[in-house]
Amino acid sequence: MEDNGAVTTLRLALAQVNCRVGDLGGNAAMVLETAHAAATAGADLLAFPELTITGYPPEDLVLRPGFRAASQAALEKLAADLAAAGLGELAVVVGYVDDDGLPRNAAAFVHRGAVLARYFKQHLPNYGVFDERRYFIPGDTFVAVRHKGVDIALTICEDVWQDGGPFAVAGAVGVDLVVNINGSPYERNKDDLRLPLLQGRAAEAGAAIAYVNTVGGQDELVFDGDSMVVARDGAVLLRAPQFVEDVYYLDLEVPERLPVHLAAPATVVERVTTEVAAVALTAPALPAVHADRMPDEAEVWGALVVGLRDYVTKNGFRSVVLGMSGGIDSAVVAALAADAIGGANVHGISLPSAYSSDHSRSDAELLAERIGAHYREVPIAPMVDAFVDSLGLTGLAEENVQARVRGTTLMALSNAEGHLVLATGNKSELAVGYSTIYGDAVGGFAPIKDVPKTLVWQLARWRNADAASRGELPPIPENSISKPPSAELRPGQLDTDSLPDYELLDAVLERYVDRDQGVAEIVAAGFDADTVARLARLVDGAEWKRRQYPPGPKISFKAFGKDRRLPITSAWREGLR
Repeated sequence: MEDNGAVTTLRLALAQVNCRVGDLGGNAAMVLETAHAAATAGADLLAFPELTITGYPPEDLVLRPGFRAASQAALEKLAADLAAAGLGELAVVVGYVDDDGLPRNAAAFVHRGAVLARYFKQHLPNYGVFDERRYFIPGDTFVAVRHKGVDIALTICEDVWQDGGPFAVAGAVGVDLVVNINGSPYERNKDDLRLPLLQGRAAEAGAAIAYVNTVGGQDELVFDGDSMVVARDGAVLLRAPQFVEDVYYLDLEVPERLPVHLAAPATVVERVTTEVAAVALTAPALPAVHADRMPDEAEVWGALVVGLRDYVTKNGFRSVVLGMSGGIDSAVVAALAADAIGGANVHGISLPSAYSSDHSRSDAELLAERIGAHYREVPIAPMVDAFVDSLGLTGLAEENVQARVRGTTLMALSNAEGHLVLATGNKSELAVGYSTIYGDAVGGFAPIKDVPKTLVWQLARWRNADAASRGELPPIPENSISKPPSAELRPGQLDTDSLPDYELLDAVLERYVDRDQGVAEIVAAGFDADTVARLARLVDGAEWKRRQYPPGPKISFKAFGKDRRLPITSAWREGLR
């Protein structure tokens, strides 16, 4: 397109919001409330994340015709409600589920009480997070809307990950701005991948990109926001903070150009106009946000807090209960819970057995005091003795009874008092099956399920240092961090009696679980062959336990249950082949 020298300024508003799956009325009301704020701020275009109307991801709900019909009806009602509220002149881009016999992941351009344009993917199957068939394919319609003299293309989420997709079409047909609405789940350091990707797509499209992402938790997923606007030359014009729900504004200057009408091969191009001419922006200039990137531990802690908070509140709970053993895992989970929902809503239970050390009780009590949690002791020795004596149990069977009595006690308190039980196992333990099914594996949510043990220690030290930097008392007792980890199921027991040192264990698991490396490849990298082979057998044999473990927030590329599943019944054993 040829620049004619004139410039149009379009005030963008990116709504980084937290939706609730299935709450179509509540989500639409949130859109309406946000539109009031954006209109007051003088916005011309307000963009919401992917599937805002339905919440994201709706998974198998999209297979229900009634759900799809309700999504479409909610969109039409929203368009009318915006106009009735005097907000019809504000252009709104919002995600919803469409239906042409099959569910469609769709973006709507709403203006003056009507859905002026719809862009949808050819496929929206029942998926957990991503599905390869959601990419832009021949037959998808490329949609561009001319509003206030600016040509705006609509795209959805994974379009931005596809070479030669709609961004290439945008470059061929000529647009000024590509709006990309997202439900992009959090993973560690994923924010470092997004910017280079968007810069490449901006160059491909020859246009600025407005990327808007949701925030909040939904079951095992956490969404971190990180919405941004990237100019066609790759410059970052706006970048929102992670995990913060708000509306972010940018006065985007767009050179007025002569339009080009060239369609890319095998692509239907739909052009729509709002018939609103370009006008000078009269509102006072708004400074754009440029949020600093978060340090790794702060980012992970923020994701875990958001995931826990939203799981608790969106499922109607007001409080949580967990076993406080004085160890590092329960200490970190308790501190996360206090940050998520307030210490007054955290109930810590010390469950001492005949083998519990004095420091396990004192460390647990100190933790509860520091985070402002409720604390009580429920000795389990009499209950364990009743089981053991009645059945004549010894050895591992006796040890497992202790863990199961603890689990039963926590579930009983949950039933009696209405708390959500938090499981405190970490990813390293889950990987090798170092947990007791129906014991420490019970609960409604597992906040550190995807956190390796070594990272648990890092997070504890970071949280304490962060508190100290703000003049606050560090929440986690130093002894809980420094003492050797133990389940205290027999005299003098340590985790290292059964497992390698956690530094070594996590290094092997990172390769075997997260990177899918084989035993031979890991051994070739310098690890002991017998150790690697034993750990591989433990991982492969513990799938049945992992399938029964509570959900927990995903922070890695390969989270158990969400991204990685092995057959429970399998004759395959990884070896030095």
